[in-house]
Parts: sequence; C-alpha cells; structure tokens
Amino acid sequence: MRADRLMAVLLLLQHRERVTAAEVARELEISERTARRDLDALGMAGVPVYSVRGRGGGWRLVGGARTDLSGLTAGEARALFLVAGPAAAVTPAVRAALRKLVHALPEPFRVQAEAAASSLVTDPQRWGASRVEPRPPRFLDELQDAVIRGVQVRLGYVDRERTETERTVHPLGIVAKGPSWYLVAGTGTGRRTFRIDRVSSVGPTADPVHRPADFDLAQSWREIADEVERRRTPLEARAMCAPHAIAVLRMAFGPRLEVGGATADGRIEVVIRGTDERILAGELAGLVDYLEVAGPAGVRDQLAAIGNTLAKRYGPDRPRSPC
Repeated sequence: MRADRLMAVLLLLQHRERVTAAEVARELEISERTARRDLDALGMAGVPVYSVRGRGGGWRLVGGARTDLSGLTAGEARALFLVAGPAAAVTPAVRAALRKLVHALPEPFRVQAEAAASSLVTDPQRWGASRVEPRPPRFLDELQDAVIRGVQVRLGYVDRERTETERTVHPLGIVAKGPSWYLVAGTGTGRRTFRIDRVSSVGPTADPVHRPADFDLAQSWREIADEVERRRTPLEARAMCAPHAIAVLRMAFGPRLEVGGATADGRIEVVIRGTDERILAGELAGLVDYLEVAGPAGVRDQLAAIGNTLAKRYGPDRPRSPC
C-alpha cells in the first residue's frame, strides 16, 4: 500500500543523514523508479524534502537528519497527515506510525495534525449503480479547512427541491463516497449530512466547533450510510442460507445483506433488502441452490411465478422452436 511506503520513507529520512533512491528501494523491496516517485510524492504533499545531485547526493529533510519534523509548517504537517490518514485506508501499523509522528511535531501543530488525520473518510461503495467519476466539488477545500481548524461556518445550501437556505453549522468531517462528497456537521437540530456539490457558499466564523467527545467520523458515517441504504431498500426478505454460500451472497448483495445466527439444521439466517417484491425475487431466483426464502409471502409468490415461467419455457414439455 502506497501510504505505508510513504510513512516508511519519511521515517528513513528522519533517522538518516540522507537516503538515495537505491537505498529506499532496497529497504522497502521496491523498484528505484517507485522509490523516486514516492520521494517526489512526499515533496508534493508539502513535506520539506529535497534532493542533492552528484557524488554524496541523495534525498534529505530540510533541517537535517534529526529534524523530528520540526521543519514542518502547520500547513505541511496537515498535508502529511492528509496523505497518510484514514482517507488512504491505512493499516493499523501506519496508524501507529502516525501516533508516533504526532509526538514528534512541534506543539503548536499537533492539534491540527491530529484533526487532519481524522477529517476525511473514504467510502468506496457507490450509491446505486452510478459510474460517474468523482470530481472534487467547489467548496471542498474550504470545508475541510474548517474541519481541521475546528471553526463554525455559515453554510449556504441548495436542497433537492432547489430551495436555498443559510445556516451556521459545526463541521465535523468530510466523506468521499463514490463520486459524491459529503459534509457531516452538527446543527441546531442535530447532526446532519450535506452534499458538498449543493453547497452555494461557505463563510468561516471565529467561533469554535462543538465537537462531541466521543465523535468518530468513520463510525458516524457507517450509521448514516446504513440508514440511507435502509430507506433506499425498505423491503426485507428473510431466508436460510447454506453456510458455504454466505460469501456468494455477500458478493451479490453487499451492504443489503445481514447475516444472523445458525438454525437447528446448520443453515444461516439472513435478511436481504430490496426495493420491491418483483425485483428482489428476480435477484434471488438464481440463488435457489443456496437459500430458501421464508418470507414475505409476496416475494415467495414472485419466485413461484418466475419458476413457472421458466418451466414452461425451458421444461421437457415445452413446444419446440423450428430450427
């Protein structure tokens, strides 16, 4: 994973007077070309790294090998943690490295560095079947800056009925889901989610955000996404599934599948959500070898109708088509 490598390269730079692309390649078991790209990526992210050409050259951190990141500006520290924070889907080992790096930062930068590391969550699962490629919306940078600095904003917003309103909100985090970007914020009526491409204006204030002590952006987004999925797929079919087929159902239905406990005969209870009885029955019809649908009755009736149609069209007594 590239985020892991970037963190490893930065730690090498901290603890050595200089590193060459060949040394990085050997340490991380990558090609020299990849090592150079990673070193360039650190520089583009705002980390104060520079290259020295010629004999004895290589890559160094501004301020010397024992800089302990003290050469970073506040903006550069934030950039580092945005590169290797949860937005990059990092491993527990990288999160541990981030915690160590936080303690190496100058005191004035630590709060914003920690905020940057938790300001963005990436959810790769798209709503529905959208294939639109993501494009950062207009006010993304301003809103993420407000999240990191912990300041309230006056937010202009256009809802789906095209009604424009303005309100003061407490920005808590940014979520990228498929091609869409969302702001999770506290409001006078509770926690709300705003599509950032519908934001019409952003005016930072000098007032601090009231952030719940136990707030976790990733957990909050999971709860929001689950609620949205339930509203989009209100119908629930109950079924018993063969244990070896759970993986097949996960691939077929993703977050619409809920796995329960085992029944007396060893099968697994599952709930599969859908939009309506006919569509859901059509999705389940190809999985009859794996599961038995217990209800609702409308889904079972639709499955029976599909079976009758298939038997008439493809059964042994079907009329033969002329060659």
